[in-house]
Amino acid sequence: MNGISSGFGAWNPIAWTLLFLGILVVALVVRSFGRKDYKRGSGQTRAFLSGNEEPADRSALHVRGDHLYWGMIDGLSAYYRRVKAMHTGVFNDYVAAFVGVLALIFVLLVWVG
Repeated sequence: MNGISSGFGAWNPIAWTLLFLGILVVALVVRSFGRKDYKRGSGQTRAFLSGNEEPADRSALHVRGDHLYWGMIDGLSAYYRRVKAMHTGVFNDYVAAFVGVLALIFVLLVWVG
């Protein structure tokens, strides 16, 4: 079974296809051992909330990142205020900042090197 040889290794499309088919067969065999009494669209598909009913307003289940990282955001609040002020939402501003940082890095590399 010959493949395409490069200076760094070999690429054999037939071997990769056979490997993919083998993985597919194994996945289907594992799937066939699954539960047969599963019913889509029934109570089995609802989220488990420790026995509590799911609220009608699904946004009540959403945990915002502000709550998860409260200590970090509170500790670095001066930094985050500055950074939020810089974000305008205009893509051109982000590209200009990116190009500016690249130019600065280029100047530093030329100056040092």
